[in-house]
Amino acid sequence: MKSRIPLILLACGSFNPITNMHMRLFELSRDHLHQTGGYQVIEGIISPVNDGYGKKGLVSARHRVAMAKLALETSDWIRVDPWESEQDTWIETVKVLRHHYNESLRLLQKPSKYRNLSFIFVFPVLPELKLLCGADFLQTFKTPNLWKEEHITEVVEKFGLVCVSRAGSDPAQHIKESELLSKFQHNIFLVKEWIQNEISATQIRYALRRGLSVKYLIPDSVIAYIAHHNIYTEESERKNEGDLLQPLKLHSTPVNPLND
Repeated sequence: MKSRIPLILLACGSFNPITNMHMRLFELSRDHLHQTGGYQVIEGIISPVNDGYGKKGLVSARHRVAMAKLALETSDWIRVDPWESEQDTWIETVKVLRHHYNESLRLLQKPSKYRNLSFIFVFPVLPELKLLCGADFLQTFKTPNLWKEEHITEVVEKFGLVCVSRAGSDPAQHIKESELLSKFQHNIFLVKEWIQNEISATQIRYALRRGLSVKYLIPDSVIAYIAHHNIYTEESERKNEGDLLQPLKLHSTPVNPLND
C-alpha cells in the first residue's frame, strides 16, 4: 500500500472573532484529503493576522488569539499559533507559510507524539504544508497590489491550496480564468461543503454590537470571553476606518532603485 504524505493545514486570517465555520473548514478539508488516499492530515494550525494588517474593525491580536484557543479546546488536532500576530509588524502570508513549513521540518529531529518514534519512521516522506481557505480567497489574487505575483506563484507552486466552497463563489471558474492558477491546479484542492453554513465574522460582530444572540454560531466559551472583555463595540468597529490595508500600502509604494 502506498504511503500517505503527511500534511499540515494552515489557515491565516483575522479570526475576528473565530466562528464555528472557521473550524468546520478544517474538518471538511481533512475528510476530503483523507478520501483522496494520498494524504494523512497530521495537524491543523490557525494563525491570526498581525494587528498591523490594518483591517477595519480588527481588534487586538491578544483577544483574537485567546478566543481561538478557547474555541479549539475540544480539538485534538487543530491548534492556534500566535507567531504571526507577535511579529513587530504585518508580514506577507507567504512568509508565514515558510515559517511554519520550516518549523514542521524540525519534527524530523524530535521524538514524535506517534508511538515515541522519530517522525521519519512514522512518515517516511517529508510533510507538506497547504494553505486552507474559503473558495472566495482565490478572488483576492486579482486585487491590485494585494499580492506580489511572485508570492502567488510560490504559494500555489511550492505549498498549494485547499479551498472550501462558499455560496456565490465559483473557484473552478477562477482557476480557469487564471493562467497561473491553471498551471498549478494540480496543487489546488477544491472541497465541497454539502451543508451550506455561511457564518460571517462580520455578521457576528454586527449582532454582538446590537445585543443579539450569537449562540450556536460561535462557541459558548468565546461568547463568554467577548462579554467579559466587552470586545465588540461601535468604537471597536471604527478601528482602522478609512485606512488602507497594509499590503496595499506596501505593494503600491514606488520602489527606489537605489535602495532595492
